[in-house]
Amino acid sequence: MSLSNKLTLDKVDVNGKRVIMRVDFNVPMKDKHITNNQRIKAAVPSIQYCLDRGAKSVVLMSHLGRPDGNAMPEKYSLEPVAAELKTLLGKDVTFLKDCVGPEVEAACSSPAAGSVILLENLRFHVAEEGKGKDPAGNKTKATQEQTDSFRASLSKLGDVYVNDAFGTAHRAHSSMVGVDLPQKAAGFLMKKELDYFAMALEKPQRPFLAILGGFMKKKVNHMSFREVILDKNLGGPSKLAILAHFVPFELSQVFFCRFCFNHLFLSYNK
Repeated sequence: MSLSNKLTLDKVDVNGKRVIMRVDFNVPMKDKHITNNQRIKAAVPSIQYCLDRGAKSVVLMSHLGRPDGNAMPEKYSLEPVAAELKTLLGKDVTFLKDCVGPEVEAACSSPAAGSVILLENLRFHVAEEGKGKDPAGNKTKATQEQTDSFRASLSKLGDVYVNDAFGTAHRAHSSMVGVDLPQKAAGFLMKKELDYFAMALEKPQRPFLAILGGFMKKKVNHMSFREVILDKNLGGPSKLAILAHFVPFELSQVFFCRFCFNHLFLSYNK
């Protein structure tokens, strides 16, 4: 699978079209106030690009927290994000109190030109993740009918699908894999991350050092590049600290990626 030849937003004609964009607005909040807006700011270039090129609308969908398929607006509503996005874009943002259904479809069917619409938390519906928990804490699972209906409704909200949520790109959730539109492209944030991975996996500059960090050790075994690009393995927090002390590198040679857990790829020259 090549990471460097994916269709990206800058190669898609969005003029006069409704763009439905999967973003990552899973931001920290306290008392319904956003404490860090970095993820919202990171999505602005893709949104603004669509608006500048005449998109009829940009419909934004995201998750927030872990409501486990239950509508919990008092704790996990994306409404505060709409206000923050309005400030960052300098234009009105329409917030809808659901993400699927007849009312949402009607609101997105023929919006005013240049509209920005933010949907409510995708994870208020069990069909987004495919599983969840009921209010009593018992595990639940979406039926095929629920999943099909959810995905069909999302697919009615746009003409072009853009994925700019790299942090959830590894998950087979409905908003990631179930939007059925003829054109699908990577947003600029997604493109940036894919470019970094292509640098590491397709044409790595050698000598090459990969430092992996995270809490789920079992996932390292599933990293396909491990056997391909690594000749030697040095592990453990103390060993990494020693390695960082002895390996010379320039700050400009460091770049960051995320995929399931945090990674730091560090390319250096002796």
